Amino acid sequence: MSVAPSLRGAAKAARRHPSGRGGKRRAAVVLLLAMAYAAGLLMFVFGGGGPVDGGRAGVTVASLRRRGAPARSPPPPGSVYRSHIVFERLWPDIRDDAAPASTATSASLSTPSSWRRSMLTTPRYPNSGELWMPCVKRRLIPSELPPSNGYLIVEANGGLNQQRLSICDAVAVASLLNATLVIPVFHLNSVWRDPSKFSDIFDEDRFIETLRQHVRVVKELPKDVLLRFNHNISSIPNMRTKAYSSPDHYLQKVLPKLLELGVVRIAPFSNRLAQSVPSNIQALRCLVNYQALRFAEPIRVLAEDMVVRMMKKSSSTGGKYVSVHLRFEEDMVAFSCCTYDGGRKEKIEMENARERSWRGKFHRPGRVINPEANRRDGKCPLTPLEVGMMLRGMGFDNTTFLYVASGKIYNAAKYMAPLRQMFPLLETKDTLALPEELAEFKGYSSRLAALDYTVCVQSEVFVTTQGGNFPHFLMGHRRYLLGGNAKTIKPDKRKLVLSFDDPSIRWSRLKRQMQDILHHSDVRGIAFRKPNDSIYTFPMPDCMCQQDGT
Repeated sequence: MSVAPSLRGAAKAARRHPSGRGGKRRAAVVLLLAMAYAAGLLMFVFGGGGPVDGGRAGVTVASLRRRGAPARSPPPPGSVYRSHIVFERLWPDIRDDAAPASTATSASLSTPSSWRRSMLTTPRYPNSGELWMPCVKRRLIPSELPPSNGYLIVEANGGLNQQRLSICDAVAVASLLNATLVIPVFHLNSVWRDPSKFSDIFDEDRFIETLRQHVRVVKELPKDVLLRFNHNISSIPNMRTKAYSSPDHYLQKVLPKLLELGVVRIAPFSNRLAQSVPSNIQALRCLVNYQALRFAEPIRVLAEDMVVRMMKKSSSTGGKYVSVHLRFEEDMVAFSCCTYDGGRKEKIEMENARERSWRGKFHRPGRVINPEANRRDGKCPLTPLEVGMMLRGMGFDNTTFLYVASGKIYNAAKYMAPLRQMFPLLETKDTLALPEELAEFKGYSSRLAALDYTVCVQSEVFVTTQGGNFPHFLMGHRRYLLGGNAKTIKPDKRKLVLSFDDPSIRWSRLKRQMQDILHHSDVRGIAFRKPNDSIYTFPMPDCMCQQDGT
């Protein structure tokens, strides 16, 4: 926009009417008005304009340029991580809505009413007097085993409980094939990086003895069989099998090869057997999971000590505590492709972690990463801060004894601090066990997970914050041990992210929303396995029987 033509026009107008003193006076006025208009326009355009029209911002050159491009609409609710903003604003209310930490060990907390207020004695779901008890052995009739058809070798991959799943299913498949199972080999996973062998994690002798009347198990392949394959297990034909294959597949495709060669190998072997199988095979799965698989002695001794210590610490509440499985390790955050509040530094760290563990998987053609959609869909791991706000909103106050089971938390100094603020009586394996006790387990993720698993099994309430084999196996194990009725909190994260997306939310309103999520959560343990459900999560009715009892 040019101002010069306006000034020249005013000057010409003044020269066209030079009629005396009055004309000169009029010309001067016109010229002054033109100059004032030009100056005001220059100030408005290049100065950015001031508040006009009731306080609305003026139009700037930059805003004029932006008008050509369509404005990006705000993301739908629940798309962006704002939980840290909500916490900072609500912390005074959260802090005041609890008994002072100094009274946490006072005698008054041992009263049932105060403990109910912290919701650890959530009433069991009404079950009309039903009592369910383990009855695996009743469903398995021991008999003399027929001559073996050969040897079965499987390779279990993944973390502790994925390995556990593979072992249980391997025994089931060995029974179907009437094969002798070789103690499973553990694959060195690029994420878990744990070189442990079967005997490092589980009691090998107990495993073999418990299954003696049902499936033959040997520690290693006989030398004469190995000799036929030049002492190289990789030379043994690998019967690659699809996930959730039916028993018929093994009988029709794998058994003939086993009869031909006397040995077959299946690798990888994770989720390679259907959920629904004949009842005798289901009962065998139960026997393996709940009786044959016992942790190795070094793990078992320390884990039991940790449970005793946790119960002593929570003696003022009858030895009852809450356990939380927190999945906010670097690999989990990276795999989820979710974004938090770490900015560019977090983005670079997550990209490096994805490339280190999955080598280009997330950059394949056609792969679309949408962090906002992931968060709305409840696929993002909850931060420790979010877990803390959720539990405080549900009624667990700062006198609650909390055990947190996890690997190495991503950016722990930042993300764990708010959780410890909200729950000062928080414990982990690093606080319950001495450094020298943990020394032999350091660097072995599955052995450390076994310690967490044992402490969580014995808790009064278990809180799961992300899917995976650990919570699924743990929920099933607790149901098995507690008569089918275990207290579990499994929140709907699609609702959670909506609550944590409102920086102006009041504490009273957030509490109501958390109570609603708790009400609709899996607080009742009584649940029966449906046809496509996992027996390891829902042991009823396959592993348990209803008792006539009190």
